Amino acid sequence: MADYTFFTNPMSRGQIARWALHEAGAKYEQVLVDWKDKPSAFLAANPMGKVPTIVHHVEAGDRVVTEAAAICLYLAEMHPEAGLLPNDGEMADYYRWTLFASGPIEQAITSRALKFEPKPDQEMMAGWGSFERTIHTIDEKLTADTWVCGERFTMADVYVGSAIDWGLTFGIMPPMPSLVGYAERCQARPAYKAAKSIDGKLIEEMKK
Repeated sequence: MADYTFFTNPMSRGQIARWALHEAGAKYEQVLVDWKDKPSAFLAANPMGKVPTIVHHVEAGDRVVTEAAAICLYLAEMHPEAGLLPNDGEMADYYRWTLFASGPIEQAITSRALKFEPKPDQEMMAGWGSFERTIHTIDEKLTADTWVCGERFTMADVYVGSAIDWGLTFGIMPPMPSLVGYAERCQARPAYKAAKSIDGKLIEEMKK
């Protein structure tokens, strides 16, 4: 049995987790989830019925991890040999920007895509404030630094990079030099290419 069971659908945030699995060098068995006929084992692991979901098989018993950001951070911890964890000096940026991507960036992109955004007097209640403030903040960060933690790639870049890659691909994020350059650096990574190749082939098969 592989170390992980990976519940996913190629047309989902499962692409983030697959990239993380490849960066970590984790051995996994994929289970493709049909939106209209979700496997019982999947729903038992995650009653929300959302992908990605991973089940880590260890001697003490199975560990279930859901939410793409949590999966990324968990895999980095479980596979320290991959060199994806932050050192003490990088830890603040590592957690700050991973959570910034899972909160403000995710919400800003989603709200714009679905065409509902807070009015100026509602921004105090919205975790991302406004789309413009969110984009300005990540633009400043990636103008100053090559990667989330400075000059070294960490697991934080898998999650932040996935958010920016998605936002640019679907034309929601503006193609600012800082964002485009960062996305291109992420896309050049062998693990990114390997993971995207798998999901790309699965998507093509689904279209037949």
